[in-house]
Amino acid sequence: MAAIIAHSLFTDFDIDLFKGGKHYRLYEKLGAHLTEVNGVKGTYFAVWAPSAKNVAVVGDFNFWNGEEHLLNVRWDSSGIWEGFIPGVAKGAIYKYKITSNNSGIITEKADPFARFCEHPPNTASVIWDASYKWDDKKWMDSRVKHNALDKPYSVYEVHLGSWKRKEDNEFLSYIELADDLVNYVKEMGFTHIEFMPIMEYPYDPSWGYQLTGYFAPTSRFGKPEDFKLLVDKLHQAGIGVILDWVPSHFPEDAHGLGFFDGSHLYEHPDRRRGYHPDWKSLIFNYGRNEVRAFLISNAIFWLDQYHVDGLRVDAVASMLYLDYSREEGEWEPNMYGNNENLEAMSFIREMNQEVYASFDGVQTIAEESTAFSGVSKPVHFGGLGFGMKWMMGWMHDTLEYFKKEPIYRKHHQNDLTFSMTYAFTENFMLPFSHDEVVYGKQSLVYRMPGDEWQRFANLRLLFGYMFTHPGANLIFMGGEFGQTAEWNFQQSLDWHLTEYDFHSGIQNVIKDLNTIYKNYPALHEKQFSPEGFEWIDYGDSENSVLTYVRKGHDAKNDLIIVCNLTPVPRADYQIGVSKVTQLKQIFNSDDAKYGGSSVSKKTIKPSKKAMHGRDYSFISTLPPLSIQIFK
Repeated sequence: MAAIIAHSLFTDFDIDLFKGGKHYRLYEKLGAHLTEVNGVKGTYFAVWAPSAKNVAVVGDFNFWNGEEHLLNVRWDSSGIWEGFIPGVAKGAIYKYKITSNNSGIITEKADPFARFCEHPPNTASVIWDASYKWDDKKWMDSRVKHNALDKPYSVYEVHLGSWKRKEDNEFLSYIELADDLVNYVKEMGFTHIEFMPIMEYPYDPSWGYQLTGYFAPTSRFGKPEDFKLLVDKLHQAGIGVILDWVPSHFPEDAHGLGFFDGSHLYEHPDRRRGYHPDWKSLIFNYGRNEVRAFLISNAIFWLDQYHVDGLRVDAVASMLYLDYSREEGEWEPNMYGNNENLEAMSFIREMNQEVYASFDGVQTIAEESTAFSGVSKPVHFGGLGFGMKWMMGWMHDTLEYFKKEPIYRKHHQNDLTFSMTYAFTENFMLPFSHDEVVYGKQSLVYRMPGDEWQRFANLRLLFGYMFTHPGANLIFMGGEFGQTAEWNFQQSLDWHLTEYDFHSGIQNVIKDLNTIYKNYPALHEKQFSPEGFEWIDYGDSENSVLTYVRKGHDAKNDLIIVCNLTPVPRADYQIGVSKVTQLKQIFNSDDAKYGGSSVSKKTIKPSKKAMHGRDYSFISTLPPLSIQIFK
């Protein structure tokens, strides 16, 4: 193997941007890049290791010899080591062997910018060129209108390793998923899919939330270009792609980012700010310019190189608060004496600004579980700049309500109505995510009370209430057909259940609700505006009935929603309306095709009898444990 040759992809301007934390395309410079120098093909390597005494590239091409290919340190105090190795081709595996100035500590690290990694439990990086010819121009040219905040967002959350498996319990590949998964999501009518982290991770039980390869799709399911094919096929089917993104913490695995060059390079050096006690992981140093550039470049990378339409940012609350999951004395206040992590807040704002400035038709979504103000407000209005925020309070209150026996629900109607007091303080997405069906919480259907009929009736009602509540929607895989077991990441969902009427009935409910959500503007045009919602009556707790109106831009598209939250049918129930117009039922969760009892009328003519502060009213029969939508 030939000796290393001095070569660089960096300009002085690149270095200035990097030092200032403003280089948002670092993946074009750092890492391993197949190239040609003086007519010779090989690979250019560049790695940031400012505390290194020397850095060697070791791999299968030099028998992991740390003396053969020593990189050159740049003269500009950037801490970047670089060089070109002739003859090193696509598919070669490698690491960086770093000897630190810190007492000669030696680390062997995977490339932080690697585009491909060995299949776990192996940990080396793989030199790769994930070239791919995209066929999603129609989607990319029109996604601005698909992904706008006044358009439908019905999200199917998926863990690729356990959505469906082969008979021998092996994973489906990206290529196989590009057929099976894409066809299923399209058939069900979801507008978007959200992948739990697909970036490379060493430990399956982390579900992907402990990343070591931030720029590499996991090799568990195939090659990087295979994942591009999956995204491409989703786009061709008219489905947007959201990725879980984890800038909040990273694991201490020996080959990962921790103690990278014998110093606290990526993680904050103070354990009170650099170590997460819950997850036994390290926290990024958000105040270090080069680390900010690394993370923002990573967000940009997936939107740029993989045509992704959105990023759902994990564990934002843990980033915002210095005392998150810490006892008194385990954290230090900021310069103003409070618990806000000012550096993390600054990073989040900068990341969101750059994402929205660089790409049309994308959204960032915060998983943020506190009452922090302005998460989904623009940065120039003092917000954090996200497009949406998960509505964790709604999720918790709603599930608490639905698990109660109906006889007690009249005492807890406020659990459902309370969300409307803050529903428009953020752009909320309503999540029934993976976190709600693990660790003994039970599946959604088994959290419902009553016999089998009532459980499924409750679940149908729950989903109907979710789709008609203001905001976007997210359902974790399996929920859409009433998976009975808790989610197990080590095996497939229980697809055989869809052969049974109650389970196929839930599938039909989701299909029809997705169709209604997309086709009726009242459910999405003003989903983040108080103008899009009006109570008819939230006070009938004695009967556990809720009635409300959803509104779009045109009043003729208004929808009336009626929820009966007990198994007692309500005959001749009177509901106030604002005009005498024939009402047509467009959805009834009690329909026989869903497994219900079909107790209802399809069309109703209001009368001039006043009710609920309105001049007119109509009388309807309310089926048991049901939600009806009238146009």
